[in-house]
Amino acid sequence: MSALAAGVFALALVAVPGAGAAADRLRPARQVGGDGAARAVAPARGADPMSGAAGYDLLAACLRSGLPVGTAAAAVAPTSPEPLGGALDSAASLLALGADPEVAWARAAADPDTEVLARIARRSARSGASLAAAVAELAAERRVAVEDRGVAAAERAGVLVSGPLGLCFLPAFLCLGIVPVVVGLASRVVGEGLL
Repeated sequence: MSALAAGVFALALVAVPGAGAAADRLRPARQVGGDGAARAVAPARGADPMSGAAGYDLLAACLRSGLPVGTAAAAVAPTSPEPLGGALDSAASLLALGADPEVAWARAAADPDTEVLARIARRSARSGASLAAAVAELAAERRVAVEDRGVAAAERAGVLVSGPLGLCFLPAFLCLGIVPVVVGLASRVVGEGLL
């Protein structure tokens, strides 16, 4: 039993990363900006389709808690995926400088992924309507869109899998199911002189 335990321990040493690697993954990356200040940078989240919706949810939660739009955008930007993170960072910086919301949300309006956010943020600034509720609705819409894409991909996979399965099972069905019946009927017809 001790040889098995030693083998499992040796395999664990090779397969499991060191404690430093796990701690590095948990610690946010730092990037030095143009002004020399270090800022947290979100890890690449291209693989997670729900990260955009999570960014919108976080923005809505910050706005519901009473944070001003610029402060909430600055708080959410480092953890949001691109292009949302860049658009929020740009808007937060411009709003902090006192820019008009039309100008502050221009970068977000230029990108198709964040254009809806820019439109509702500008409308909220003009009318005074709650931005938090609209951003929460936007997050829900993003989740539904991701779910629809997932269902479509699953249906496509089902169709693509049926082709090879059909190519494998159809010859077997013909050889084991249809051919013996046809041969049996033909031998009976020819043997009894019906033809």
